[in-house]
Amino acid sequence: MSSAARVAPFLPVSDPLPYGRHAIDDADIAAVVEVLRSDWLAHGPRVGEFERAFAVATGADDAAACSSGTAALHLALAGLDVGEGDLCIVPAMTFLATATAARFCGAEVVFADVDPVSGLMTPQTLSAAIAGSPRPPKAVLPVHLGGRICAMQEIAAVARAAGALIVEDACHALGGADADGARVGACAWSDAACFSLHPVKTLAAGEGGMVTLNDPVRAEHLRRLRNHGVTKDTALLTDPLQSCDDEGAINPWSYEQIELGFNYRMNEMEAALGLSQLGKLDAFAARRRQLSAHYDAALHPLASFVVPVPAGPGTLSPHLYQVAIDFAGAGRSRAEVMRRLGAAGIGSQVHYLPVYRQPYFRARYGPVSLAGAEAFYASVLALPLFPAMADGDIARVVEALTEALA
Repeated sequence: MSSAARVAPFLPVSDPLPYGRHAIDDADIAAVVEVLRSDWLAHGPRVGEFERAFAVATGADDAAACSSGTAALHLALAGLDVGEGDLCIVPAMTFLATATAARFCGAEVVFADVDPVSGLMTPQTLSAAIAGSPRPPKAVLPVHLGGRICAMQEIAAVARAAGALIVEDACHALGGADADGARVGACAWSDAACFSLHPVKTLAAGEGGMVTLNDPVRAEHLRRLRNHGVTKDTALLTDPLQSCDDEGAINPWSYEQIELGFNYRMNEMEAALGLSQLGKLDAFAARRRQLSAHYDAALHPLASFVVPVPAGPGTLSPHLYQVAIDFAGAGRSRAEVMRRLGAAGIGSQVHYLPVYRQPYFRARYGPVSLAGAEAFYASVLALPLFPAMADGDIARVVEALTEALA
């Protein structure tokens, strides 16, 4: 299939290339319009349908939908009873939400260093973080940064030896599989995996998130937590005299809040869009891999200054195309390079500033500096990557990068 034919079904790509963008086609639009013409905009059947299809797509037993990737992380930790005074280990190289979700639960955060080349938590950096922690961790949150997959089996061995639960931040990795063929989200080595459905992610639902897990009882608990801790399940009611009729059936108007929960529901429009997008997951992932391979080849002439961040083992579904740039050797600052790219209509981004540098966490835990995270951050830059890009866009990006470094 030609690049033009591949791009044509999606909404037009504007001339400036952002670093990430959703890929919406007529089928996606029709799915949302169908909901808008239906009787249900919220609390309808499509959320459950999306959950079941998502579980199948990731190889998990169950899935619980919610309002964002951040909500997914918070729900997963809260559903695992992470609470006040607990300790969670989070890699330093991630988005704020991974650490913030632990704080939402009242837990404290210890930052683990990352591999300076891949940006990933490793068994060794996790072991070092555990050894330096004031007490054993309640949970460990490995992050599949950019779509690169952490060594989950080895990380799980370290985490379980410390008595810790494991929640994968898989927001960048939907559609990937490890070297053994286990799909990201199947929770082969974890208690839960969390996904984002933000527009720049592999699947777009507008906003939205998903938690996959292999425990149906816990999954039902997450569904209750996302809706204020409310239930109509007669087996869970605490005040049947108030909530039920004389025959034991729940009154049509009754419900009980049996625990403190959140307003983290996904609506029907998001579920319909996500479900439509899910049918294209394999194609999206394959196109992202193809574009990444084009980048790898096109960047060879810049090898003295620009090195692609290695994909690592497994079959990846790349969320980001990240490169390591020797800015000092090129005689350009990263800010200058990004401004020059922007002037040429090329978007770029940095993923991420080490979380411990953020003012909130610096104020809470004091100055922290981890060598691997600092090295990765110093050189990393994300270039445009999204399925609607044409093959020729790669040459355009590399040409602009060459000029920006010149």
